[in-house]
Amino acid sequence: MTTITSRDNKWLKSFRAALRGKGPDPAKNEPIGIEGPKLVEEALRSGLEVEALLVSESGERDAAPILKAASETETGIPRSQILRTTDKLFESVSGTEAPQGVAALFRQPEWGLDDVLHGAGAMRGNSPLVVVLAAIQDPGNVGTILRSAEAFGATGAIATRGTADPWSPKALRASAGSTLRLPLLRGMAVPVLLAQLRIAGVRIYAASSVRNGHAGESPAPADWRQPAAVFVGNEGAGLPPEITRAADAVISIPITDAVESLNAGVAASIVLYEAARQRAQAAKGGD
Repeated sequence: MTTITSRDNKWLKSFRAALRGKGPDPAKNEPIGIEGPKLVEEALRSGLEVEALLVSESGERDAAPILKAASETETGIPRSQILRTTDKLFESVSGTEAPQGVAALFRQPEWGLDDVLHGAGAMRGNSPLVVVLAAIQDPGNVGTILRSAEAFGATGAIATRGTADPWSPKALRASAGSTLRLPLLRGMAVPVLLAQLRIAGVRIYAASSVRNGHAGESPAPADWRQPAAVFVGNEGAGLPPEITRAADAVISIPITDAVESLNAGVAASIVLYEAARQRAQAAKGGD
């Protein structure tokens, strides 16, 4: 391994920017910073191409499975890009309160709208089920929604302009690795996205933050068996009017009067669960 002993080393500067930033700039093709042995290994097994691996003295014990996972990929990790440093210097670049001594920089994966609509890997070819994050600012909510999206069989996700970067360190941790596997587009303009979904024949649902109904009532009807995209809005302001006006239907989750609204991550998870339930029932031949 190449040993780094200076705080001003160019690699440490790159790791510091990636692990403490708000996400990679797509225009500058900046790398994704991933910290922790489990997430780094997940990224490798997801097919992401690594630019550099950084291991501290105490993190060396976790390096073996990571290097094994890298050896099973097409590109691996060049020996010159495996970097070693002290625990103290690693702590200076880490974005967590309890650094685990392992981090890596990965190239941004290249997804297209077709990937988002039709899935990737084992999900490829499924009927489109897309979750759209519209100006959601909490990276924890962003990660939670993407984790649920993968768990409930969404084919992909789209983050519109103004949404916290799904590839930011906090969102990545909250997604538990789902962001690394789920086809994802970032920074799309809402009018462009709405037009492309229409052209693709995808039904548009707007998840409203306004209470509509009471506990015990049935949710607003939505047929998730057909190609569909659900828009989830900002934690405070909800969805922009242009989305609710363009939507085929506005849906909401019945809640008691004592509760004003649901957390964006929770609400999206409930909607995605209902979509998965309907699709599983249809696959079994149910009504």
